[in-house]
Amino acid sequence: MQKSLSLAVEEGGGDDLKYDEDGRSKRTGTVLTASAHIITAIIGSGVLSLAWAIAQLGSVAGPIAMVAFSVITLYTAFLLADCYRSPDGKRNYSYMDAVRAYLGGVQVKFCGVAQYATLVGASIGYIITAAMSLQAIVRTNCYHKHGRGTEGCIPSKRSSILIFGAVEVLLSQIPNFHRLWFLSIVAALMSFGYSSIGIALSAVKIAGGVDVETSVTGVPVGVNHSTKDKMFSTFSALGNIALAFGFSLILIDIQDTLKSSPRERRAMKQASSIGILSATFFYLLCGILGYLAFGNAAPGNLLTDDHGFYEPFWLVDLANVCIIVHLVGAYQVVVQPVFAFVECWSRARWGGVWFITGEHTIRFPFLGNFSVSLFRLVWRTGFVVFTTVVAMIFPFFNAILGLLGSIAFWPLTIYFPVEMYISQAKIPRLSFTWIWLQILSFFCFVVSVLAAVGSICDLAKSVMHFKPFA
Repeated sequence: MQKSLSLAVEEGGGDDLKYDEDGRSKRTGTVLTASAHIITAIIGSGVLSLAWAIAQLGSVAGPIAMVAFSVITLYTAFLLADCYRSPDGKRNYSYMDAVRAYLGGVQVKFCGVAQYATLVGASIGYIITAAMSLQAIVRTNCYHKHGRGTEGCIPSKRSSILIFGAVEVLLSQIPNFHRLWFLSIVAALMSFGYSSIGIALSAVKIAGGVDVETSVTGVPVGVNHSTKDKMFSTFSALGNIALAFGFSLILIDIQDTLKSSPRERRAMKQASSIGILSATFFYLLCGILGYLAFGNAAPGNLLTDDHGFYEPFWLVDLANVCIIVHLVGAYQVVVQPVFAFVECWSRARWGGVWFITGEHTIRFPFLGNFSVSLFRLVWRTGFVVFTTVVAMIFPFFNAILGLLGSIAFWPLTIYFPVEMYISQAKIPRLSFTWIWLQILSFFCFVVSVLAAVGSICDLAKSVMHFKPFA
């Protein structure tokens, strides 16, 4: 580190330094780039399922739940942003580093398991979701040509998964999170694109007059929907809304891309506010208008579900293209922390091995120089291949992801930020602030457990119809 800092001083001073105070390449991220990363991580295609969530909870409880979890997530994001630097001012490069600095012990391992299992699971879920959008494009065009419900209009998901995996193999060679800024901005714009199309289609359907059943309590208990079904669907809906705002597991990684002036935590709080408030705006519009358009029969996804929108086919196709492009970027956003963890651990363990540390500079026409690592090429390609194969074997992996996400929601979004803040601010035990923070943590723990129960029910239904590579 000293050698790096000396070299930086020799080559310039002040803002012209090539390195930050920790010896790493100077960070140049801004509120704009951080906001793009956050929006890419938060506004996934799950926004199109929020109409279904409102249908389960009802026209009152659904929107209230969205606003409540928006406020909770923003508050805990602020707490986590304050933990980017340790008490001694040292940077924490990852979520685990922050937990190690403030809590230590077995909680570091607990954090690592929850964080990286969720990130790997999310990457697999994104592959499956992107494949569903590819399928939806083919199906929508087929329905437009031959009529809705025509047999043979649903293509194989396997080929769609392989196409998406091949694209991610190439993009996985982007060296680090900081280099993703352009891809994240494009992905963020795409998320606004398909959300807006879903909102517009819902608004047009409502304006044209719809005869649908809506209710303050959501889908009623009846012959085809038992009390037990109502309970489990309510749990799943709560979990879907809570998880829709989750990005805490990569917050520290995003913050580590920000330049030091102004202080990173202030910029990160601004970016978190922009990202979460933007997401809340689109979530409420898409969820409420989608519910008013379809009522209690709202589909699981407005644009890819067979009972959702399929006309005008060209607009639905455009929306699904936006989803695919967004997921291409979102996949890279969630796997970069995994890549960084494995590569940092490998360099620390085998720092003298050329295969691990060797870098080659290759010049591409019109693109400039690009650093290539043989280890990065092999390991990252292997990871993408692994996630692609798992997506092909378990086409219902989204149900597994729902279970992983519900289990990880409480510790990563609530528990660790709260406990680290208590440690950092030295809040006395049993004080007013300590008590209400514990009440908040307990409430979210209960939601996480209920969401897990709902996910287990969904998973059980999926396993009953499981056909490998189907």
